Amino acid sequence: MTADQLRSFMSEAQGGDGADANAERVMEQALLLRQRQPLLGKLAKPAFTVDDFYNYLFSEELNPPLGSQVHEDMTAPLSHYYIYTGHNSYLTGNQLSSDCSDVPIIKALQDGVRVIELDMWPNATKDDIDILHGRTLTSPVELIKCLRSIKEHAFSASPYPVIITLEDHLTPDLQAKVAKMVVETFGDMLYYPDTESLKEFPSPEALKERIIISTKPPKEYLEAKNVKENDDGTQEEKESDEEAWGKEVPDLQTELEYAKRLSLSEKELVKAAPSHGSDLVRFTQKNLLRIYPKGTRVNSSNYNPFIGWIHGAQMVAFNMQGYGRSLWLMHGFYKGNGGCGYVKKPDFLLEHGSDNDVFDPKADLPVKKTLKVKVYMGDGWHADFKQTHFDSYSPPDFYTRVGIAGVPADTTMKKTKAVEDNWTPVWDEEFIFPLTVPELALLRIEVHEHDKSGKDDFAGQICLPVSELRRGFRAVPLFDRKGMKFKSVRVLMRFEFSTMEIPNV
Repeated sequence: MTADQLRSFMSEAQGGDGADANAERVMEQALLLRQRQPLLGKLAKPAFTVDDFYNYLFSEELNPPLGSQVHEDMTAPLSHYYIYTGHNSYLTGNQLSSDCSDVPIIKALQDGVRVIELDMWPNATKDDIDILHGRTLTSPVELIKCLRSIKEHAFSASPYPVIITLEDHLTPDLQAKVAKMVVETFGDMLYYPDTESLKEFPSPEALKERIIISTKPPKEYLEAKNVKENDDGTQEEKESDEEAWGKEVPDLQTELEYAKRLSLSEKELVKAAPSHGSDLVRFTQKNLLRIYPKGTRVNSSNYNPFIGWIHGAQMVAFNMQGYGRSLWLMHGFYKGNGGCGYVKKPDFLLEHGSDNDVFDPKADLPVKKTLKVKVYMGDGWHADFKQTHFDSYSPPDFYTRVGIAGVPADTTMKKTKAVEDNWTPVWDEEFIFPLTVPELALLRIEVHEHDKSGKDDFAGQICLPVSELRRGFRAVPLFDRKGMKFKSVRVLMRFEFSTMEIPNV
């Protein structure tokens, strides 16, 4: 294959995609790859070979499914963005007995998380400040250690602002000590608003490499005390007629003239959404709404983030140590916009109609876009796993699950056939997904190994924002259960879009 032929392929099959410059770069990288393999380097001809083309197709560096640059307008107010938000960021495990540490805080910042939550309590001698989950068996970590780690790692993955949410359980003298500690630690990095009553939040661009301190009363702690334990050891939350929205909804309607931040539990949001969905959207056009896990999630599990996102909630707070499919969605969502931790909300959540009406999350919507996904083949498991990892006596039987996470109308999951006894499976299957809200949709991909005698084995996963998928043939990397990328495992897929509505089947 010549450079012109590669350029033609990239122009026609890969959607243009900077074909002229990229073709030259791909050929250069292929030659460098050959030079790193002595035998291949001696035998290979200077031309771009079939092996070179295969290596290009499966290279995440040369042929990724997403772009790597920040591409959205970052000059709008903070309320116009979804913000990568952690919950109880200091916990290493469950909410009741795990250690508190700065290690998960550092990891979160390195992953692009922009909102760190710290719960402040007096230490044992009442003369300093500890970070811990109050009235539990969690072991504390010193506040100053957390602050210093935040300062060191805040902008390692993104230059955009870090918000530290401090839940305050302190006496006035310790509050004053915290204020001095914060000022001395962060210095000029701290953001100070020009006025106590902001009419509009500043933009991420204006707040680059700044630290924002946000304090809040111990609402979540008080709600957690409302959780009682049953005789069988399970937990449930006490119900109250005034529990959620007797007072909150009027506040949403009267506070629209000042920039505010409101926190609601996932349970409160679920209860409010059916009757106050448009009020929530209107509130979040100018104000910040934070959603946090309900008190019964003592194992640090998470919830469906889309109920927050579809209502415009900017801070959908997650337990970053609560591994599972919900967290995979969160990881995938914030791969968007270059992984900077800020994703611009769709225009339909920010717009007003002629009668000042706003988007209704309950509305039945027409299909806006259709995504066509072809799953060709996978490779790399033989390099990343032992030969007997999946099956002691034969090669694995891989199949792929592929689907959409999003609003209920778009959510679906399908799967390929299982390819038996093959470390490099070829599926060659196509799936079509009609999307009513493609702006929020995530493409879910999981690979499993079929086990005839028991539970299927996990072989990798990834979630990708549909709105940012690059057209054409792409090398899709897979991650383990905890969100760590496998070194070699890739799935070759093709993505195509159509704006034509397809009939319901």
